[in-house]
Amino acid sequence: MDFLVGWIAIVPSYATPLLLASLGLIVCERAGILNLGAEGLMAVGAMTGAIAVLSGVDPWAALAAGAAAGTALALLFGIATVVMRADHTLSGLAVVAVGLGLTGVVGRPYMQKTFPGIASLGELFGIERTTALGRSVAVQDPVTLAMPVLVALLWWWLMKSGSGLRLRAVGENPAAADVAGIDIQIAQLGAVLVSGLLCGLAGAYLCVATSHVWVEGMIAARGWVAVALVIFARWNPARALIGALVFGSADALVPRLQAIGADIPVYLAMMLPYLLTLVVLVASSIAGRASGEPSFLGRIYLRQDKH
Repeated sequence: MDFLVGWIAIVPSYATPLLLASLGLIVCERAGILNLGAEGLMAVGAMTGAIAVLSGVDPWAALAAGAAAGTALALLFGIATVVMRADHTLSGLAVVAVGLGLTGVVGRPYMQKTFPGIASLGELFGIERTTALGRSVAVQDPVTLAMPVLVALLWWWLMKSGSGLRLRAVGENPAAADVAGIDIQIAQLGAVLVSGLLCGLAGAYLCVATSHVWVEGMIAARGWVAVALVIFARWNPARALIGALVFGSADALVPRLQAIGADIPVYLAMMLPYLLTLVVLVASSIAGRASGEPSFLGRIYLRQDKH
């Protein structure tokens, strides 16, 4: 029972970075821009958040700094793909390389220095931990508590609002959206910046709220898991929440097994989230074009000027 309660309690903190990154990718790809750079965006966000906290900045401001850093790197990706019309796949991989390389150089002096994180609900409101529910709730933080609200708002915006409909139109049929008077480049660039903001926030959360330390390579392919999670969710924010909990549960299993001293190979247990990722990618490849995938995803739109 203690094992189950402890496992359930930490799942949201493991699911939150994956959910934030996948939501950012959903917005970006709904506009037709294939974004494979989540790993680099998260790494930059994590490093910036750590540097901010170690420089004496409030942890909440550090989360904002990480989000801003992810947005800045995403701007370069947006200029390449939206303005210069570069190949989306190559540009995304370049973002990963730049992000990981930048954090390896700039973040090295700040490695393995612990720092305080954001307060949990138990610390903020004095929630008692005498019951299973109290133990599960007390360890959560305001960010994890806000995730269902963010998912609901994003789902409503994409599916029900006029601006969300225009964004989806850009990803489905940019030529028709162009004729309807939608500025394709503005819509796509805005979507790319949102993806950078949420991916940067995801990395900063992982570092500031969960790990409380910066270590090079700490993103550990979670950006690629987020890419698979978008496919699993079929570009739907509500399904992304479910997927993040599934992937997060697999990721959270490792520290719980270590805590109880289970005689299970640690590296085998650490494979679980990445094994799920491979299963999702293989299944989507076998099934062909995934349901919900934007029709113009990853393609370059060349506007035909009228004379």
